[in-house]
Amino acid sequence: MSTINSKNFITDNFLLQSDIAETLYHQYAKDLPIIDYHNHLSAKQIADNKPVKNITEVWLKGDHYKWRGMRANGIEEFNITGAASLKDKFLSWAETVPYTLRNPLFHWTQLELKRYFDIDDILQPSTADAIYEKANSILEHKTPAQLLEDMKVEVVCTTDDPADDLMDHKKIAEGDFYTKVLPTFRSDNLFWIGKSSFSKYLIRLGDASGITINSFDAFLKAIDQRIVYFDSLGCKLSDFGLGEHLDIVDFTEEDVALIFDKKLKGEILSTSEITTYRSFLFLYLGKKYHEFDWAQQYHLGSLRNNNTRLEAEIGLDAGCDSIGDFPVAEFMSKLFKALESTNQLAKTITYNLNPSQNEVFATMMGGNFQSADTPGKMQWGGSGWWFLDQKDGMEKQLNTLSNMGLLSRFVGMLTDSRSFLSFPRHEYFRRILCNLMAEDVKNGLVPNDLEFIGKIIQNICYFNAVKYFKFND
Repeated sequence: MSTINSKNFITDNFLLQSDIAETLYHQYAKDLPIIDYHNHLSAKQIADNKPVKNITEVWLKGDHYKWRGMRANGIEEFNITGAASLKDKFLSWAETVPYTLRNPLFHWTQLELKRYFDIDDILQPSTADAIYEKANSILEHKTPAQLLEDMKVEVVCTTDDPADDLMDHKKIAEGDFYTKVLPTFRSDNLFWIGKSSFSKYLIRLGDASGITINSFDAFLKAIDQRIVYFDSLGCKLSDFGLGEHLDIVDFTEEDVALIFDKKLKGEILSTSEITTYRSFLFLYLGKKYHEFDWAQQYHLGSLRNNNTRLEAEIGLDAGCDSIGDFPVAEFMSKLFKALESTNQLAKTITYNLNPSQNEVFATMMGGNFQSADTPGKMQWGGSGWWFLDQKDGMEKQLNTLSNMGLLSRFVGMLTDSRSFLSFPRHEYFRRILCNLMAEDVKNGLVPNDLEFIGKIIQNICYFNAVKYFKFND
């Protein structure tokens, strides 16, 4: 493909299509700090506090968004996740970027190059060598913590297994870091009772908790111990992300204990037994989250690991996931109804990957289970999760939320990223939000009171999250 002849693509008014949008963004949104309450960053890399040194390591490694684009462009896996040199992998990405036009990857790439390295050139084969050298010369002296501080990231909530020791979080908390790095209790492995690996996981969980898991009661005590431990290190959120059909069925605790004992004996469990066990665990954990005043997150609707060959070669999170078409309304209703019936429903954020379910999520979260104690207690989050994390997806999420809930109570954007260079996505969201609100002003759909609208924008971008998660407590 021929060279893209463009400089200064990312201007001060990128995505801002009116004077009103420019005013809202530059006066109210631009300079706010960032709260990133869900991502997959490495706490160890932050704690180690060593310079990043190479852009491929911090930008391409683990980023399955870019991997998917490179595969679609015909790049050999050797140059994506294989044994190619760091430079060759970067050059392969540079070869792909011009072909990503109209994909959010194009916007993200240029935003990130501009914000972290002050690079205006479009990344492509003709500019790749110079960009690679300039970025690496900067990263040679930049630690992950410094990259976070450069973007004014006040809080990062990582994604952590209940059995993780969280030693790196302790080290960060005891150090002199601008960014507060808090753990998140990601419960997925507790639900995989049907897998052969579950028995090994129980050993790991037992080692972490100091409890030998030889009974159902011991299992629950181990979970309780880990929740207390996570809470002691500032955890404010839980998370769940199994990408499959889910249900809540009736159960007795005695039935669940028998199912768990069958697993301990090495017996194969039926689908019905797995669903019964999971039903209990959803409610048990939900009540615990309420007890500790955590916000619970549910990522729903992904169809994971479609390419079994690549999964075998690379492992999980290889970039071979897609949108699932699972029913979710009844599951959410049953779960939240059961917890609400005993006044033990925690603050809750749900995320959908299937855009055809936008209205389903918006109406479930908008008013069914809200609380006067916590305005906006039930959140439909994103804005635009995963494949919907782009301009069109964000606008649709914001519009649907506005129509069926209260946009003004929204806790805003998160990256869900594994890259320390991903934080300009918050800027991307803020520009889209400001432009959307400005269009309403221009069209006479809302009053032309920019100070009032500006305060709503500030709340969505920052202050709502601070208050909702109680990060200052």
